[in-house]
Amino acid sequence: MEFGIDRLLADPALLGHLKGRRVALLAHPASVTADLTHSLDALVAAGLNVSAVFGPQHGVRGDLQDNMMESPDYTDPTYGMPVFSLYGEVRRPTGQSMHTFDVVLIDLQDLGCRIYTYVTTLLYMLEAAAAHGKEVWVLDRPNPAGRPVEGLTLLPGWESFVGAGPMPMRHGMTLGEMGAWFIDHFGLDVEYRVIAMQGWEPDAAPGFGWPPERVWINPSPNAANVNMARAYAGTVMLEGTTLSEGRGTTRALELFGAPDIDGKAVIAEMRRIAPEWTAGCTLRDFWFQPTFHKHVGALCNGVFIHAEGAGYDHDAFHPWRLQALGFRAIRSLYPDYALWRDFPYEYEFEKLAIDVINGGPGLREWVDDSAAAPGDLDAAAGADETAWVEARARFLLY
Repeated sequence: MEFGIDRLLADPALLGHLKGRRVALLAHPASVTADLTHSLDALVAAGLNVSAVFGPQHGVRGDLQDNMMESPDYTDPTYGMPVFSLYGEVRRPTGQSMHTFDVVLIDLQDLGCRIYTYVTTLLYMLEAAAAHGKEVWVLDRPNPAGRPVEGLTLLPGWESFVGAGPMPMRHGMTLGEMGAWFIDHFGLDVEYRVIAMQGWEPDAAPGFGWPPERVWINPSPNAANVNMARAYAGTVMLEGTTLSEGRGTTRALELFGAPDIDGKAVIAEMRRIAPEWTAGCTLRDFWFQPTFHKHVGALCNGVFIHAEGAGYDHDAFHPWRLQALGFRAIRSLYPDYALWRDFPYEYEFEKLAIDVINGGPGLREWVDDSAAAPGDLDAAAGADETAWVEARARFLLY
């Protein structure tokens, strides 16, 4: 199959539309061609005038490990063009940076989750392009989590850098498709084009979104593999808790744990409360010791989520419900556990991080309400999921 960057480079007519124009590139380390040439190098080699580069969270180089670590602007050492950070002094492109190009190519590998900030960066670039009369092309890439939709829809007033608009946590779209939805939803007047993939089959085994013939490259430092991408719509919520999500280990965001929980007991309690929410994956209790971040240097016990191998069922796996169930099991076993982390997540000072992540308080309230049943959360999320499936339908390209 071919990604958007590969189709662009192979099509003289498409390249011809860009020749003689100033071209910007929004990219990161996973922005590579089929032969693993970085898109910047490939575009320059194709004879385009790449006049500027933009980098999202974690930087063009992908060198910044943790969340909320800002990247500076700099000059590209090979080609000499300016590199503008969209996760530094600014989150939105400045007027100065927007004057450096005529058309911007967005070539970002996404994870298919609302909170993954490349979605928001896409929206901010579209809004800036509309304001400055610039053209936007998305060089489309797969959604490695596939088409499934899951989670509560972000509520009005809860917009943030991890919540660009009213969509559920797991949106099931590519960035090219999402850009079209943004333009329609927000009424943007911008010249927009998607260079679509060729041969992407999001429902086909064994990748179910990620083509197994393509090499996986981390789009951010802790996005190490497809298992992480599948689990992320649930495990990302751990960032709003005192539990470790595995930062400081080699398998971040595929697990959860802490020094003061019993992994086997948590798994058993999860299966007692809502066994159907544990389907589609294999849960394994294990030990780990983070080398940095939460519980650094402490021996932790926890749960590893294997959304891979013979035990993986793409249709049955629901990572957002699974992680919510993990929280509920811990609350059941340890009623007074200080589960929710209170800090300015993505610079939101007035709201709990878990609520910012979920785009409202609904999930946290369900976890903390001992009288609430799994069906209560299921019903609320189910209504949102059905509405999103209908809303996104006319924007799907594949």
